[in-house]
Amino acid sequence: MDFNRIMTRVQVILKNPKTTWPVIAGEPATVKELYVGYILLLAAISPIAGFLKLSVFGVGVPMMGTYRMGIGAGLGNMLFSYVLSLAAIYLVGLVVNFLAPTFGGEKDDMQALKVVAYSYTAAWVAGAAQVLPWIGMFIALAGSIYSIYLLYLGLPVLMKCPPQKAMGYTAVTIIAAMIVSFVISAVVGGLFGGMGMMPDGQMNGPSQGSFDKDSPGGKVEEWTRKMESAGKEMEKARQSGDAQQQSEAMGKMMATALGNDGQVETLAPERIRGFLPETLSGYSRSSISAERHAAMGFQISTATASYENGSGDTLDVEITDMGLVKGVMAFAGWFGVEQEKSTDTGFERTYRKGKDFFHEQWDSQSNSGEYGTVAGERFIVKISGPAVDIEVLKEAMKGIDLAALAALKAEGVKK
Repeated sequence: MDFNRIMTRVQVILKNPKTTWPVIAGEPATVKELYVGYILLLAAISPIAGFLKLSVFGVGVPMMGTYRMGIGAGLGNMLFSYVLSLAAIYLVGLVVNFLAPTFGGEKDDMQALKVVAYSYTAAWVAGAAQVLPWIGMFIALAGSIYSIYLLYLGLPVLMKCPPQKAMGYTAVTIIAAMIVSFVISAVVGGLFGGMGMMPDGQMNGPSQGSFDKDSPGGKVEEWTRKMESAGKEMEKARQSGDAQQQSEAMGKMMATALGNDGQVETLAPERIRGFLPETLSGYSRSSISAERHAAMGFQISTATASYENGSGDTLDVEITDMGLVKGVMAFAGWFGVEQEKSTDTGFERTYRKGKDFFHEQWDSQSNSGEYGTVAGERFIVKISGPAVDIEVLKEAMKGIDLAALAALKAEGVKK
């Protein structure tokens, strides 16, 4: 990783984008070179700044004082934000490539990834301003706006769309990027009790050296190799002219970007609601519903139910099939993400037992809490509500057939 070259590129793309885009368009690159030689460093700026802001400097809360997130939770939040931002960049690149013909451009997956990565430069750099007081918010906003401008200038050069169509191309890309960020953040955030995980967005010559195979860096390198392989398959499909083959290759690329080995069709609503029994540790089911949503090639199935006991207490149970996004659990495993914090009235902890994640949250003041786990690295199961203590929630969890649910982890997976 050549830091001097990276900093030079940052300066020229920000100061002279109109003359820099043609240079970037003519540079040979691979997915690995672009990630290792540019994205990995700059994408880390905002997550690191966010960690400093939340866990070191703290956030001022009116009339309440300064709030600091626990170091463990802050590190977990930082690592998740970083890893998911790497995946999000590739996904947005896929969208840019896919939309090219719609706006009179030419498909080229490598050029699409380049235009997205370098456009994100302004937002990444401005992300460092998070550590500042209120003005940091405006600096970060300015960086995001300038990144949109960079994308607007870069699309006609790298994707060869007519300049008059660049505005529409840019607008649709931004909307797609927001959807990708929302889907990733919402699904993963469902387990970790509100930990923020919104993703934020080469140099010539091969990179030197590599990380240990089983280290987090090694896993990222392995991921980039898979992305490059999937990219080659996409290019073959594009050249074949076969629409079905192109669709399958696109699906595989999106799956790979999220850490999966294939596409995933989530369980049908009636299948997933079947895991919510009529009774649960002395509670009787009072209501139940299930639904499946799809957007941008992602599917998510969710089943929810409420249970009541003779004392009028209610427990809410939710089962979510993460589908394609299940691969983010592998990302979590790479970094061994765990967190634990305690307050005067309760505690919150996320931990692992073997390959399984668990989340516990309890407030003794309201006598309520939440207990969740992930079955088969794919299905999020949460139980929440008032109780004597969190052991009541854990006991209720025993009424969910987690083993049978985990056995379905490969169902709907298309290699």
